Amino acid sequence: MSMIQRTENITNSVSKQTSFRHGKGGAGSPNKASFKKTLKQQISERKGVNFSAHAEGRLAVRQIDLSRQDLVKIEDAVERASQKGANESLLLMDDLAFIVSVKNRTVITVIDGQHLKDNVFTNIDSAIIV
Repeated sequence: MSMIQRTENITNSVSKQTSFRHGKGGAGSPNKASFKKTLKQQISERKGVNFSAHAEGRLAVRQIDLSRQDLVKIEDAVERASQKGANESLLLMDDLAFIVSVKNRTVITVIDGQHLKDNVFTNIDSAIIV
């Protein structure tokens, strides 16, 4: 699923659940505040994990296929990291490493076992071993 499709899914979900008037309304209007609140709620309720374009490219170039079971493991690991207050995590699973923005629930990059050697991971505050 591409980033555009995921964005459309969130937008469709928000528009189905809440109706908004299109009329005069400034930045502080109740409609705009309601939309902002609803959008934040939709994003926070999302349990899935997104992959950045860079991560999707790494998966394709390195011919890494993730099963549904792998995705569930990643989602569970990100949820555990979120509960512990993590922001940016190194997730190690089998012979793969993922750098994940826990706050945004987004895999930033993927490194396979062949490319793991001699790497230094910076700007992470936690590590998860799956």
